[in-house]
Amino acid sequence: MTLTFTTSLSVEYQAILTPEIQTFVADLEEKFATRKEELLAKRVVRQKKIDAGEMPDFLPETKHIREDNSWKVLPIPAPLQDRRVEITGPVERKMIINALNSGAKVFMADFEDSLTPTWQSVMDGQVNLRDYVNGTISFVSPEGKKYTLNETIATLIVRPRGWHLVEKHVLLNGKPITGALLDFGVYFYLNAKNLIARGLSPYFYLPKLESHEEAALWADIFAFSEQKLGLTKGTIKATVLIETIVAAFEMDEILYALKDYCVGLNCGRWDYIFSFIKKFSKRNDFVLPDRAAVTMTTHFLRTYSLLLIQTTHKRGAFAMGGMSAFIPVKNDEAANEKAFAMVRADKEREAGDGHDGTWVAHPALVPVAMEVFNRLMPTPNQVSRQLPEVNVNARDLLTLPEGAITEAGLRNNISVSVQYLASWLSGLGCVPIFNLMEDAATAEIARSQIWQWIHHDKGVLSDGRAVTISLFEQLLAEELDKLPKSNLPYERAANMLTDLVSQVEFAEFLTLSGYEQLE
Repeated sequence: MTLTFTTSLSVEYQAILTPEIQTFVADLEEKFATRKEELLAKRVVRQKKIDAGEMPDFLPETKHIREDNSWKVLPIPAPLQDRRVEITGPVERKMIINALNSGAKVFMADFEDSLTPTWQSVMDGQVNLRDYVNGTISFVSPEGKKYTLNETIATLIVRPRGWHLVEKHVLLNGKPITGALLDFGVYFYLNAKNLIARGLSPYFYLPKLESHEEAALWADIFAFSEQKLGLTKGTIKATVLIETIVAAFEMDEILYALKDYCVGLNCGRWDYIFSFIKKFSKRNDFVLPDRAAVTMTTHFLRTYSLLLIQTTHKRGAFAMGGMSAFIPVKNDEAANEKAFAMVRADKEREAGDGHDGTWVAHPALVPVAMEVFNRLMPTPNQVSRQLPEVNVNARDLLTLPEGAITEAGLRNNISVSVQYLASWLSGLGCVPIFNLMEDAATAEIARSQIWQWIHHDKGVLSDGRAVTISLFEQLLAEELDKLPKSNLPYERAANMLTDLVSQVEFAEFLTLSGYEQLE
């Protein structure tokens, strides 16, 4: 089987997509794509059951896995034993260098929520990662400033795209291939042996899984890939993001399916909130308040976090905390200190509860999070904390947070959605808005809340006004007028948002709509 391309390959990209790598990626697609499609179809079936009133719960058929205390994940390699602070960002060249130099223990290089997946961004990302592995990465800014790696740098973990995204520039049998298999396959085949020679391994973050069956698919992909390169089973290591409400009920099972590979689970809080809205989008009794009110101290999010810690530590795996979206505020010392205090409190909660590490969105916040974890976690990790007192049931995970829907919250969601979509369509998938770092996950919350408030009679503002299409369009026009003059396609983004929130059926991912508009 051979791949075909809908665009010409530059000399630089040909060095990445060698004939051997093309064959490997084609083999992955040929062997695993049908199974992936079947699992995506199962998502649809499950969604229809939820729409009809069947609520998620712990699976009776896998109870034996949850109750069997004898199994654990394989031992975790030394480079991943201490992950107290992780920084994330797109696979952009300067970002990679700055993140690796940031003082964080881990850098997650992202092909997913913080990257607009243009062909150039995806391929340049692979070039950048190859150069990092080979020790040749550097960058010179237009102003002439040179960026190179420090002697001590973070450990690299790569996040491929979620199962739902395809790569339309690469075809097999006339069909676009799976984006995740391209991202994983190229990086793995190109760099695995060089990483191993440096005392590392190919490390991955796995996004948006919805079941242990989807985790088992990744396990089989890993086993197949290791065999192809003659590597020992378990060489690949992965951390799974628990960022869907349905996956929260299958954490033990996901670890079990990936027990030869998995080193931990991560509280992907923003996608988790989005998933909560999406999965119950047809339920009038599951309407959430303003995004600002849906914090990690609310019952359904706090219990999800504690359950993740308990589950991972029982199996010898690590529990990674989530992303605080706050970033430094320039030229406003009071606002900046408030943002830092919010991050500090968030990280103190995570470290105090038993998390083994956390995420930050900006290099300036690495010292803040590091100080907290150094103070509250003097050991490399807290896997010895078993949390036997935690007893989470289905109701805990499905308890709605209290709070109001306000005009300010609606306006914020509208403005964030438009600004983010305009940036994403322009090729930038991670952007600061209102002193928060927004990516696709946070933007999904904003646009999905607008949809939810419009389409349910509980979508009522605190002043008594119903959230309607008419009100949305009025506020949209007003928020557009507030935006500074820019070359960003705000009108195009506004039209896209209007289409997303006015559809009767909830659009599963905004990136699916957006990807159709990318070249």
